Amino acid sequence: MNKIARSIIVICLFFSACRNGNETKSDSSVADVKDFHTLSNADSIILKHLELDIKVDFDRKQISGNATWLIDNKHELKTLKLDTYDMEIDSVLVDGKLAAFKLDSTVKYLGSALEIPIGPDSRYITVYYKTGKDAIALQWLDPQQTHDKKHSFLYTQSESIYARSWIPCADGPGIRFTYRARVEVPKGLMALMSARNPQYVNDSGIYHFGMEIPVPAYLMALAVGDINFSKIDDRTGVYAEPGMIEKARYEFEDVGKMVSTAEKLYGPYRWGRYDVLVLPPGFPIGGMENPRLTFCTPTIIAGDRSLVNLVAHELAHSWSGNLVTNATWNDFWLNEGFTNYFERRITEAMMGETFIEMSWAQSYEDLQIAVNELGKDNKDTWLKLDLKGRDPDDGLTDIAYEKGSLFLKLIEQTVGRERMDSFLRKYFDEHAFKTITTEEFLAYMDKNLIKGDTAVQNKINIKAWVYGPGIPQNCPHIFPQRFVVVDSAIKSFIAGKPVDKQTASAWSTYEWVHFLRNMPKPLSAAQMKRLDDNYKFTKTGNSEIADVWFVMSIASDYKAAFAAMDKFLSSVGRRKFLEPLYTEMMKTTNGKKMAEELYLKYKMNYHPLAQASIDKIILGK
Repeated sequence: MNKIARSIIVICLFFSACRNGNETKSDSSVADVKDFHTLSNADSIILKHLELDIKVDFDRKQISGNATWLIDNKHELKTLKLDTYDMEIDSVLVDGKLAAFKLDSTVKYLGSALEIPIGPDSRYITVYYKTGKDAIALQWLDPQQTHDKKHSFLYTQSESIYARSWIPCADGPGIRFTYRARVEVPKGLMALMSARNPQYVNDSGIYHFGMEIPVPAYLMALAVGDINFSKIDDRTGVYAEPGMIEKARYEFEDVGKMVSTAEKLYGPYRWGRYDVLVLPPGFPIGGMENPRLTFCTPTIIAGDRSLVNLVAHELAHSWSGNLVTNATWNDFWLNEGFTNYFERRITEAMMGETFIEMSWAQSYEDLQIAVNELGKDNKDTWLKLDLKGRDPDDGLTDIAYEKGSLFLKLIEQTVGRERMDSFLRKYFDEHAFKTITTEEFLAYMDKNLIKGDTAVQNKINIKAWVYGPGIPQNCPHIFPQRFVVVDSAIKSFIAGKPVDKQTASAWSTYEWVHFLRNMPKPLSAAQMKRLDDNYKFTKTGNSEIADVWFVMSIASDYKAAFAAMDKFLSSVGRRKFLEPLYTEMMKTTNGKKMAEELYLKYKMNYHPLAQASIDKIILGK
């Protein structure tokens, strides 16, 4: 069967499916604001639904197939524009008929616009394509780069604007659509998406997916590999490679309770299932909130459930980000600031107030670090960003996360928790499956929470937070009592006195990180050895503690930790951990040599996004 005939059949099936309300919703949402990071014209032509039919080829390291879009050309435009990046376009059909197309020249950061001539009544646009070797969303892993080292693995990372490198689409956070997908993979492997997912490998290697809730392109996700599933409860579970599945299942025991806790705070979980996929080590970030299937780093598998608050963060995105989405990347804090705040509320409900106080204290410290790195007067320290003409990833800093969440904490402290919770519940309900700008949120907050109260307005000082640099003077700064004990232990250690081991044995990750972060830098070799002998930091399985310890080891030239650090860098791809280590190494001549050698050895284990970050540190580009 030729591709035109097959496309006509697909379109007929597609039309039938779109008429069936149980299969797809015709709802779509486009933010009424200019998004400078999409080359599409989705602000004028509505892309309602996607039918994706692709094949994953590990030998060629390529995805190929077709994407059929159901459009509403309400303004009767003559051209549809889609985003692409490093993509080969084979042919285009408009309502089943071959059509001319034009792939524009490449725009820095944004890729190339695919221009397709259409008529006023055009409904179905099918693009046949292949991904390129520089498709930045895709990481193709050889068997030795996985945990089990037996089978190849592929996963995507579409945020911020990388979905266009594996799907021709309208790639902006304010553009939502439903989708169905047919994915062909090598037999014996499982495919998963941000959709309804299988729980077992099938015999055919062909998997079908559906997402009937409109989502933006950055939440499109795909993973293919030797993957097992383990149930947690009736609506939660975990996926991982076979050699990791038991550890992952143990670590995520409380995920079902997290979902219930979140619902008690801000309303029902509206996505059906909530599952977690533990990816191979090269995953560049902590987690990605793909609907129904959080992608997460294996660095949170510590063996003692001490780092699973990251899952609380990704779960919280099911409300802030996935349910209510920032309209553009200039409004990124509306996703991450809200999610950090919500994550801490979930964790407080499960772990207690004294525990979460430490997280808020670390939030302030992280904000200080971010402001110092960017510059206290830099506009990139505003909550409302200006990323026009720039890489949107420039805005993915701790400003959005920590300044945003501390802003919400200040509002809570000002109006009271009961009013804040009632307001947020109403906000999520009334903006469900919609996008929002910073200005729209501030107007909504003024109408529904502040209500013109000048005393509250003055106490919060919104302008200083949203349209001002640095750390506002009224920023909440919590001093946890548990850190007072840690600070006393630091003083004792510096004075050469032993730290009470019984007290330290009950410390959380927050306390240990605070303990190490606040040591003088550098420590002497004897001091480093004393710490290591007492607490076995070099051998720790906790990635958060290990990273701080290895940074200290570089600064102190504590060679006893270098072999473990080498192993750490070979098996961790998370930028949060890589960047501080390579940055510290680059501060000395010997360290620079070590950084270059290690990066040359392990570069291919890192995702292209992580490689770009380390290139800037080592190569200055």
